[in-house]
Amino acid sequence: MTSPHELEQHRAALTGHCYRMMGSAADADDAVQETMVRAWRSLARFEERSSLRTWLYRIATRVCIDLLADRMPRVRPMEIGPVGSVEDPLTALPASSWIEPIPDALAVPSDADPSERAVLRQSIRLAFVSALQHLPPRQRAVLLLSEVLGWSAAEIAACLDSTVPAVNGALQLARATLAARGARTDFRAPLSETKSRLLERYVDAFERYDMDALTKLLHADATLSMPPYRLWLRGHEAIRAWLLGPGAPGRGSRLVPTAACGSPAYGQYRPSGSGGVHEPWALGVLEVAGNRIVGLNSFLDSERLFPRFGLPMRLDS
Repeated sequence: MTSPHELEQHRAALTGHCYRMMGSAADADDAVQETMVRAWRSLARFEERSSLRTWLYRIATRVCIDLLADRMPRVRPMEIGPVGSVEDPLTALPASSWIEPIPDALAVPSDADPSERAVLRQSIRLAFVSALQHLPPRQRAVLLLSEVLGWSAAEIAACLDSTVPAVNGALQLARATLAARGARTDFRAPLSETKSRLLERYVDAFERYDMDALTKLLHADATLSMPPYRLWLRGHEAIRAWLLGPGAPGRGSRLVPTAACGSPAYGQYRPSGSGGVHEPWALGVLEVAGNRIVGLNSFLDSERLFPRFGLPMRLDS
């Protein structure tokens, strides 16, 4: 008889899958919890003709499709308006509008082999999860079950109470939509080596607040976004002007490394002005391509995000 502990062993895998479907760590948690409840109630009907993890994926996929039926797709600032300028006002949208970051540790099973971990980490990157939100929920599920989990068309059809031709048609449409948005799905291609030196130079430049050194690390078309604000910027000049202008209170910040959405990330702590204490400001997720940083994403809901990432709520001197 399957025990609750055996179900819990699959939580990270299910969380990653639900995050890709939902675009939100909080929504993924809700979906996984509902999956566990449904699985526990249905254990008597689990006939072990498939693995427990496969059976749980089927339940989780259906849960996510149900939850997405009455929800608007989550987005990134770059998708809802033109590039802004430093002079633009800051307008916030509700938290439910935005793609949220998720800790790698919660979305990638620790028992996965190295090649599987590489696939799972790449498939929770912000750009890919954002592109997924432009697919109808069932197309989204078909693409993820095929491209990330490697299921056959027959397995997907059984999961979704569909047919193999319908699954193949949905997969073709989903791939075309993602290709049009420039989102890669070749997750089994070899990963390039981690750009550790680039990241070390970024941390050093940011903590010294050396904007000359920092902008040299950015791609010419790098973007800066700051959810929950709609404003986003592109290019060295605009990013530099922001960091030296409205963002100048970040001078003297300290960065604590973590990992989010398959990417390097940092908890940013601003000086509080009292006794060397630094307080949470933003979770920064870097997007890297080649030897340059192409995206600076600062998620400002630190009160909610820092505990999720296991980051302290203050740094003492």
